[in-house]
Amino acid sequence: MTMEKLRIVFMGTPEFAVGILDSIIKHNYQVVGVITVADKPAGRGQKIKYSAVKEYALAHNLKLLQPANLKEESFITELQQLNANLQIVVAFRMLPEVVWRMPKLGTFNLHASLLPNYRGAAPINWAIINGETNTGVTTFFIDEKIDTGAIILSKSIEINADENAGALHDKLMVLGSQAVIETVALIEKGNVVTTIQQENSAIKTANKLTRENCKIDWTKSAHEIHDLIRGLSPYPTAWCIVKNYNEEWNVKLYDAMAISEPHNFKIGQVITSKKEIKIAVKDGFIQILSLQLPGKKKMQAQELLNGVTFSEKAQAE
Repeated sequence: MTMEKLRIVFMGTPEFAVGILDSIIKHNYQVVGVITVADKPAGRGQKIKYSAVKEYALAHNLKLLQPANLKEESFITELQQLNANLQIVVAFRMLPEVVWRMPKLGTFNLHASLLPNYRGAAPINWAIINGETNTGVTTFFIDEKIDTGAIILSKSIEINADENAGALHDKLMVLGSQAVIETVALIEKGNVVTTIQQENSAIKTANKLTRENCKIDWTKSAHEIHDLIRGLSPYPTAWCIVKNYNEEWNVKLYDAMAISEPHNFKIGQVITSKKEIKIAVKDGFIQILSLQLPGKKKMQAQELLNGVTFSEKAQAE
């Protein structure tokens, strides 16, 4: 059997997608087009910021499209003219049917979880927040819903006890690259066997991260709070309010350690020494290792203690 030469369109936006696109290029597959988000102003200066995928595409002289509307007739026409027979989607957005049905060999997505668990916007974060000990990546053919299509293959990986979302992101980018290359090879050879996702009430979701679900609830256990902090580090970060003397700070917490031991402190009370900041919880303490106060840079706890004094009544809320 003669294999059909692949003409790939790649769709993605963040750094995670760049790692996958780079792997596709390095395996000498022909990428005839790259689709990413339209440029947006960002930061205080509202300067135009390119997506990580756009930066990569420009650096490698790849054909680049940035539609504001994926249903726009001019975009559909331009996409058709690329004459792709396979589309690969990594961390992009929901596609209209006219787009995902276009290529002869289909459109597949790489998702950073073991589907059907953790469908949604933030699978890496939620796997850690929920205390999972393993996760992985899945490739699947896109259908009309979000992350529900027929599974091509999955690869799993362990989550270390103190691993944060940033470290897991990097590991899954490498694993995802392997999964995408294996998937492309299966499609190229016509050897794909898919598995339909089975629905059940125990499926865990990966909802969008918001200010509300990133706020620390100090009434939870030390283990649960520690998982939230590492699951949101380095971005978007867990946060809380700290009341100290007559001031009230919105504090971001990047690194912490859970300590399980009995105590008589009030939940949320801030306890400090010359080198440590601890916050009392129902079954022990959360020791803060690095944090950021409003208008300040991220710093180690000891560095903060060199310039800030905490009241005996300081409280985290």
